[in-house]
Amino acid sequence: MTRTIEVEVYGQRFSLQGEADEKYFHELAKYVDGQMRMLSQKMTTGTPTKLAILTAINIADQLFQQKRRRKGSEEDIERKAQEILESIERQLDVHLA
Repeated sequence: MTRTIEVEVYGQRFSLQGEADEKYFHELAKYVDGQMRMLSQKMTTGTPTKLAILTAINIADQLFQQKRRRKGSEEDIERKAQEILESIERQLDVHLA
């Protein structure tokens, strides 16, 4: 069931719609708010729009880096699994020969 949840990010109130738990919406808003506040401390000047865009880019960067790490982990697991299979095959060949 789609519901509307009120959240606050960087002093602005927003109505979000979705099926997720209300706590989840607030967790998302808190994360974005924290990212914006952290970035705003590093900026000397800028508009709220510029801050929001830079924050979105930073969050997208975090997402892309996480995807790369996950892909690398998956490739490592596949490589190790292949090595184990090859080792088992070699052991079977030795015992069967």
